[in-house]
Amino acid sequence: MGSIADMLPFLGNLKELQEMLGDMAVYPRSTLEGKGIFFFLGRKGKEKLLGVRARLEEALAPFQGKTVRVKEGVLKLCPLTHKNALALREALPQLRPKPVGLRTSAGLGDRLGLATPGHVRAVRGTGFFPVFAQQSIREMSRTSRTPEQVLDDATWGAMQEGWTEGFGADADHLKTPEDIDACVRAGFVMYTVDLSEHVDDRAGYDDPETLATKYEALSWEDLEATSQDLRRIYCGRSFCAGPFTFVLTEEALLRAAVKYGRAIVHTVEMYRHLADRMEEFELEVSIDETSSPTEPEEHLFVALELKRLGVRWTSLAPRFTGRFEKGVDYIGDLNAFREQFRMHVAIAKEFGPYKLSIHSGSDKFSIYPIAAEEAEGLVHLKTAGTSYLEALRAVSELAPDIFRDILALALERYPQDRASYHVSADLSCIPDPKFTDDDVLKGLLDDFHGRQVLHVTYGSVLKRFAGQLIEVLQEGEEIYYGMLERHLKKHLTLFAG
Repeated sequence: MGSIADMLPFLGNLKELQEMLGDMAVYPRSTLEGKGIFFFLGRKGKEKLLGVRARLEEALAPFQGKTVRVKEGVLKLCPLTHKNALALREALPQLRPKPVGLRTSAGLGDRLGLATPGHVRAVRGTGFFPVFAQQSIREMSRTSRTPEQVLDDATWGAMQEGWTEGFGADADHLKTPEDIDACVRAGFVMYTVDLSEHVDDRAGYDDPETLATKYEALSWEDLEATSQDLRRIYCGRSFCAGPFTFVLTEEALLRAAVKYGRAIVHTVEMYRHLADRMEEFELEVSIDETSSPTEPEEHLFVALELKRLGVRWTSLAPRFTGRFEKGVDYIGDLNAFREQFRMHVAIAKEFGPYKLSIHSGSDKFSIYPIAAEEAEGLVHLKTAGTSYLEALRAVSELAPDIFRDILALALERYPQDRASYHVSADLSCIPDPKFTDDDVLKGLLDDFHGRQVLHVTYGSVLKRFAGQLIEVLQEGEEIYYGMLERHLKKHLTLFAG
């Protein structure tokens, strides 16, 4: 960071101002201008403040803070509150979230509200469109954060690094209309509908009689069709997508309809609810959190049914073949992944176009080159927990005793906290933190079992250690930003070949 005199020549009488502000330091990239107001972000001790300066005091009325009178104009120093974030986004449109569209993009979740500056540094120059505000309702609940806080933290972080190229805001893994309403109020522009509770995973194994019974019992009124309608639309028809031709037999249709019929109904309900409340938004359809892969014919069926029912979406997350466990690389046959991924891409191009979204996408280094080559840009990478793990890496360097206590709690809570995640860590492979050297404990952040245990226990850890953890990271923020930049650049550069 730089001094006021070094970084803000537009503020007028710098000597007078420096005397008033004392030891405040300014984030050098944060100096922006909009609507006749000059903005900067500074830090005084542990507190970050927004500086706003204009010639007339009336121009600063939307901002709440302490007025500092200078010879040339008026300066306000404002706390980083929600009201000031709203005023900032109104004055600087480049800090408002924007739709992602079909650009190659990456969601960069932040469980602590501190990671966006590191995310900006990682994304800068890669060509990816970033989604800096991304958090699931599940994560918000476990971290005790509101949608407003998630978006505001991303705003402040983007400003701190002078990011003016636009970013998205993804209300992730929404399950109810009430979830949507909370995120609409906050200003999110991308909405990911989680359909995991509406997918019938047993459809792939049901005997023909059970399958036929389930098929006839679907909510045909909500599907706006009859069971015979879908037979006429799909059975025996050939659907071409790129070099592939897909033919739905009656059995294939029934299995796809039973597996995803209720999920399609729920998507339509959520989409129409959202469309009643917003004019401009993007939808992501998530069918990845299931026990069985999404077969290409099933993907085709879901896409065609959503189109028939008037849904418009920007990205879709299938359940790909192989295992996408949290915090670790892809587990499975890479050739099989490529073959199936290529078919999913062909369907998305032919019947969209829309992007394929890779959920639980962090640290899947072995598949990134494949996805980049096959998708040709029509891809969205979704990460979240890996930024939290980099926060713990920073804590392991800056405050090893706190990291030791965090690991001990994570080992205690893992059996309960793992329930809602795809993980397979074995606690017996992790040494007792009470009797293990600091360097060995740090190494667990690069260990399969250690990463998964620490990844999924964040809710329990933050309930007990949030204050200490955040204080350490704020004090050593440059170390944290550097770790984030290195780790996430490793993700994004692999898409460039």
